[in-house]
This record gives sequence, structure tokens and C-alpha cells, in this order.
Amino acid sequence: MPVRPVLGAAVGGVALLLGALAPVTASAAPAERVTVGSVGRIAADGTVVLTGTYRCRAGIGPVFVSSSIGQRSTSARYGIGGTRALCDGAEHRWVNSGTVPSDRIAPGAAHVEATVMELRPQGGLPLPYFHATGRQDVRLVAR
Repeated sequence: MPVRPVLGAAVGGVALLLGALAPVTASAAPAERVTVGSVGRIAADGTVVLTGTYRCRAGIGPVFVSSSIGQRSTSARYGIGGTRALCDGAEHRWVNSGTVPSDRIAPGAAHVEATVMELRPQGGLPLPYFHATGRQDVRLVAR
């Protein structure tokens, strides 16, 4: 099994679990942000590729850019990958990919949310610290 989907699922699962237990909230500093590209790609097998940019300041734990997608025809959202982020104050590009059941997401209008999240050690446990969140209506095109 490819490592990227496993890593994305693991990061998403940990974030959800830890977020429910004891979320650490943060208002993003003006220098921290994440953007989502206005066009995403979907293959016939349901593989979705999303892109954007991010900027974050130095973190003390591992930092990831996660993304999810949904369409108006349903309230369901699907996690699309997780990319390790480099928080050095510079702007970087992110690309996430993941597979969604092919009958659940189709070319057309969609809504994407991307989050820059750090697993920051606190009291011996890695707790989520959110650097930035971005939302964007996108056009999903067949590739």
C-alpha cells in the first residue's frame, strides 16, 4: 500500500482524535496562511489532486497541510491526503492527492478546505495546534 494515503489517514485520524480530546486553538498570525488553488483534478478511478500554497512560522512539532473536498449534492466530505509542511516563514506549494469512491465526487463545482496543523508536544502528548485554515470553491476537472 502506498505510504502517502496511509500517512494522510493517520494524520487525519490523529488530528480528529486529539482535536476532540483537547484542541489547542490559535488565531493565525498574519504571516501564516494557506490557500487553495481554484482548479482541482479528478481521475476516472476517483483520485483527486488538490494544490495551493502555505506559509507558517517555525513549529516545534511535525506540521502538515491536510485537505478535504465536498460537493453540494451531499454533505459528505472526503479527506484528500496530508503533506508534511516546512514552517520557515517562506511561502511553499502543497499538493495533496487521495482516492474517493468514484461515484461520490464528480467533475464540477466543489468546496475544498485546507489546514496547516502542527502536532505540538504539550505535557508529553502531541496536541493539534492550527496555524491556518483556508476555504475555496473550486472547479474539479477530469484528467
